[in-house]
Amino acid sequence: MLGSTAVKALAKQLQELQSDELRDLGIRVTINEADVTDIQAEIDGPPGTPFEGGMFRMRLSLPADFPASPPKGFFTTKIWHPNVSKSGEICVNVLKRDWKPELGIRHVLQVIRCLLIEPYPESALNEEAGKALLEDYAEYEKYARLMTSLHAQQPAAAKRHMPLTTSTGANASSSAAGEAGPSGSGSPALKKPKPELKAAASKVKKSLKRL
Repeated sequence: MLGSTAVKALAKQLQELQSDELRDLGIRVTINEADVTDIQAEIDGPPGTPFEGGMFRMRLSLPADFPASPPKGFFTTKIWHPNVSKSGEICVNVLKRDWKPELGIRHVLQVIRCLLIEPYPESALNEEAGKALLEDYAEYEKYARLMTSLHAQQPAAAKRHMPLTTSTGANASSSAAGEAGPSGSGSPALKKPKPELKAAASKVKKSLKRL
């Protein structure tokens, strides 16, 4: 369980994640009200990619010694991507060997969005998707778009048009790209509510919307 100091710092981060900068990138964040260490987000598929038009739900699970150790990331929406396993595990360096305590949740989310723009097929968790991307991009794109249409379509009223690059987004994606090399982690496990964290969660839940 996170210490009280870490929980307070995390709550502050979550409040700051409601910024226009992240929303302009198509990233919306909330938390599990019963457990502040179970962070949930929606990421809009970036324009110009096979994921365009989709809305992908994901979660970050924070370890007990966060921020000393990195979170683990999982897509809960099905996605066909070289660096996402069939169980949803996200393969990216910032979630393992490139993690630094000062990076924070914002940076992690920006890196994951960048991964949707520029996959790393050379180190794939989904080998089939990685092979398709390297050998036949047209087929890869076709199937990735099909999976997006089947599993990640959002209601028309909720769709947002996000530019692939803006003065802010381009810089964010550029800095994130350097961190977006793949790396592995364990499989997800649903957490039970932790009463000790409910009070901390309640302080920030008013500024966060449910998924």
